[in-house]
Amino acid sequence: MNFNCSLWQDNSMSVKHFAFAKFSEVTEQCFLLFTLILLMFLASLMGNALIAIAIWTNPVLHTPMYFFLANLSLLEIGYTCSVIPKMLQSLVSEVRGISREGCATQMFFFTFFAISECCLLAAMAFDRYMAICSPLHYATRMSHGVCVHLAVVSWGVGCMVGLGQTNYIFSLDFCGPCEIDHFFCDLPPILALACGDTSHNEVAVFVVAILCISSPFLLIIASYGRILAAVLIMPSPEGRQKALSTCSSHLLVVTLFYGSGSVTYLRPKASHSPGIDKLLALFYTVVTSMLNPIIYSLRNKEVKAALRRTLVN
Repeated sequence: MNFNCSLWQDNSMSVKHFAFAKFSEVTEQCFLLFTLILLMFLASLMGNALIAIAIWTNPVLHTPMYFFLANLSLLEIGYTCSVIPKMLQSLVSEVRGISREGCATQMFFFTFFAISECCLLAAMAFDRYMAICSPLHYATRMSHGVCVHLAVVSWGVGCMVGLGQTNYIFSLDFCGPCEIDHFFCDLPPILALACGDTSHNEVAVFVVAILCISSPFLLIIASYGRILAAVLIMPSPEGRQKALSTCSSHLLVVTLFYGSGSVTYLRPKASHSPGIDKLLALFYTVVTSMLNPIIYSLRNKEVKAALRRTLVN
């Protein structure tokens, strides 16, 4: 189905509606993909919701590490809900359009939750650093007030970046085409539809991506560098194993999240391919959100016990 952008323009000749590109012209393929993504979406929602509820309702988990994990679960829920429902609709319906305002709203929430997660993962790494490298001062330096402050800063940075990027992109004019070669309103495919020379805008988006993705990632690397140095000089093998086990889940989540995000947003524009970008986006919007609860629950006895108590009650 080809969309006539002239029907979606006002007198200023700026596109007011967009349409998402079809995944496939084969109905069976779309239905199969719809089923798989729906199952992963439901698993992600259920897993993250259960972890958040288990942490909030079990006093034994009221510690900094699990406080941040509960925030991570809430971010994952918002992250997937900002993208997946509209994508599922586009897979099984000919109604694949989205208004300019709706697209801006989706872009804001996606950016908001994604950047907040980048910052929160850095806060979680700092928490592990304090627990392992400064255990005697951990209770005072990672008090509840400090943890709340770090979480608020993470969510606040995400909100500011989301508002700034969305306003910056949608201050441009869009003259057509109006079909987004993607399944949600991500920054690069929307910027590709803007009129005129957008090279300055692309540089600005790239710089923000470097600051918001690379800076937290460097903090994570620095934290784990200090953790590794502290673990190597521990005299007890049991102590080393315990220290590493508390970090392994977080490291795996960081690898999945930052790996797919960095490949998508930090590689040169010339190497971008719509097909590869869609596969990567599916991975970091659906697959990682589904895997995170599994990673944390399978590798953490306290979380597994809390989940059992929550399900039984």
